[in-house]
Amino acid sequence: MPFTFANVDDRACLVHGDNFYDVNRISHGSIESDPMAALTDIDALHELGSTLANNEPDGLLADAKLGPPAPRPRNSFGVGLNYKDHAEESKMDLPESPVVFSKFPSCIVGPFDDVDLRATRGDYEAELVVVIGRVTRDVGTQDAWSHVAGVTVGQDISDRKLQLGARPPQFGLGKSRDTYGPTGPLLISPDSFADPDDLHITCAINEDTRQDARTSALIFDVSFLVSYLSEVMTLVPGDLIFTGTPSGVGMPDKRFLVAGDVITTTVEGVGTMVNICR
Repeated sequence: MPFTFANVDDRACLVHGDNFYDVNRISHGSIESDPMAALTDIDALHELGSTLANNEPDGLLADAKLGPPAPRPRNSFGVGLNYKDHAEESKMDLPESPVVFSKFPSCIVGPFDDVDLRATRGDYEAELVVVIGRVTRDVGTQDAWSHVAGVTVGQDISDRKLQLGARPPQFGLGKSRDTYGPTGPLLISPDSFADPDDLHITCAINEDTRQDARTSALIFDVSFLVSYLSEVMTLVPGDLIFTGTPSGVGMPDKRFLVAGDVITTTVEGVGTMVNICR
């Protein structure tokens, strides 16, 4: 049974229609309220998702304060140059293997939190984010999706001066200032989609659409990325993979973010984030 997961006031919840349901309450305490703990048992979440019609909701999603679905990941990975058109606009060669960097977990914030810009060359990068749902080591591409709890929307906000001002570049630091990792608003299990590898993704700045693509254009798709990373290290529930951004980022045309800019990021079937730069 597909499920839709949300972090409501730091409590794990499932969503059905306009309502949310506290996971700890409707599971009679068998699933912990901490979102990170709840994500360690995605089989239970799938099963619980089929019972929502038999329970009273805890509130309306529209009234809820939503945090990042996986608020404290052990690992948070970014993947660079993973769309051909973005590699071209960046004037870089297409990668022969994934360009992986750390997007430090301390940067992760919620889907409607402000971005504390602190940069003269701040940039936006709309991304599909994968949330790991099982302990994963040496998994093959054919089984990779079964190790994914779900997908969510992400922004890989980047301080280009900090990122590119050193030689070699400091990807980790440049993409990990506080608040530079908005995620949300919901986590959607992969079986909710006809094809989780083909989702429409957009980013608008002040209602001006800058990025518009489909995740089917990823050079290294989700199955490959999960398999590739699991050959290097053990992935655990709640780990994040920012899968890359399509063309349209601000850097090529120097359309950098400024205070007051509104970043609106949408992934088809997942939802929309709105983050204001301060």
